[in-house]
Amino acid sequence: MKKTKLKIAIAGAAVVAVAATGTAFAMSGSSTSADSGSGSERPRIEQGKQKTPSQKTPSVIKADGANAFPHSLDFAAGSKTFFAGSLKHGKVYAFGPDGKVRTHIDDPELVSAQAVVADTQRDRILVSNVDYGLADRSRKDAPFRIAGVGSYDLDSGKQDWCVDLTAVALDGKQHLISDVTVAPDGTAYAVDELTPTVFRIDRKGRATVLLRSDLLQGTLDIPNFLNDVGMTAVDWVEGNQLIIAMADGSLVRVPVRHPEKAQQVKLSAPLASPAAGMRLLKDGSIAVVSSGLLSGKPAQIQRVEPRNGWKEATVKVTDTVNDPITSDVTEGPGGTTYALSGGLADLLAGKPNDGFTLTPVKTG
Repeated sequence: MKKTKLKIAIAGAAVVAVAATGTAFAMSGSSTSADSGSGSERPRIEQGKQKTPSQKTPSVIKADGANAFPHSLDFAAGSKTFFAGSLKHGKVYAFGPDGKVRTHIDDPELVSAQAVVADTQRDRILVSNVDYGLADRSRKDAPFRIAGVGSYDLDSGKQDWCVDLTAVALDGKQHLISDVTVAPDGTAYAVDELTPTVFRIDRKGRATVLLRSDLLQGTLDIPNFLNDVGMTAVDWVEGNQLIIAMADGSLVRVPVRHPEKAQQVKLSAPLASPAAGMRLLKDGSIAVVSSGLLSGKPAQIQRVEPRNGWKEATVKVTDTVNDPITSDVTEGPGGTTYALSGGLADLLAGKPNDGFTLTPVKTG
């Protein structure tokens, strides 16, 4: 089924925001200085947590990573450590609630580190490798020709393996691995923002194509940046299925054992567009952040509550973040949820930046 291209009218102020700020899911970012760090977690399926009867209101976390410009992050509850990827330097940084940033992964194979998943059950961090043509290690004349996923030791940051997904796709197209999720058996699934391709990667780094489908074809254009933007985030959910967020505000359900039966989730209302990052909540609902990139308005936090095995879902807005270019949501200490504002406006405007911000948000 061929989708009609989504046309977006943008006011003058929003055009300026796009040109000077960039996209919540297509950007570059990085850090300047950092040392080595420790481990962290958030294997997208949350473990039950006990809440303290009188919890303090969580504080905004100001991370001190100069020019870090992260796009996404993850959290390890056991060590109370966040991990954030750097699109500009191709590194992964670790930091705690105090915001003190240090380098945890510095692999020459990583051009830009976009998706970051802390899989503490297997003592590893999964990182998607992308190239917007803006990073220190970029091929400036050939952007979007690097696409892969690497596995790194949770404690040391040492590489276990790094798989080239362009060699698996073998289609000669541009690729952008926007997000990765992990199933309970350790299989990873990666989604491509620029082609309608979902990859399956086993625990040893062997990758195959799980699904190619017109249902996953991108329809959203970001003026002066990217066309036909599609899959932006993915989570494994109960029932052995993937829930994939599309940039246009739709969700697609993919049964892992029968991917050919993928279908669009019937939503009570579309997610605000462009949808960017997701977090699987303890009750099986999903928190989604939608960037205000194209509108210039605050980013929206939305709760998606499934019905009928994720064939249908109810969508409601639970919070907003003043920074329109907010690109991800993650678990935080004590069962909190934080939204990431990575300073990407400065990055795409070629300006220096002294850090990034995690804002506590409501998900219910």
